[in-house]
Amino acid sequence: MRLTKMAGKEILNINNGSRLGIIGNSDLLIDEKTGKIISLLVPDNGSQFIMFNDRSEIEIPWEAIKKIGNDMLIIDMEG
Repeated sequence: MRLTKMAGKEILNINNGSRLGIIGNSDLLIDEKTGKIISLLVPDNGSQFIMFNDRSEIEIPWEAIKKIGNDMLIIDMEG
């Protein structure tokens, strides 16, 4: 699947039912040597006081992603 096809999908944690954001607002952490995706970095919408470039993020390990559907990305992660 191309990254552009993932844009706009909502991220849902099946562990606690929380919505974490939209993939279009996220970044990928990629291993420069292998080109493999290490994790997905999602802006933490729960942080109320974000100053300029101080962006709080939730790091979702790529292994925590269980299913990529038509409208959503399902992860299984504690916390």
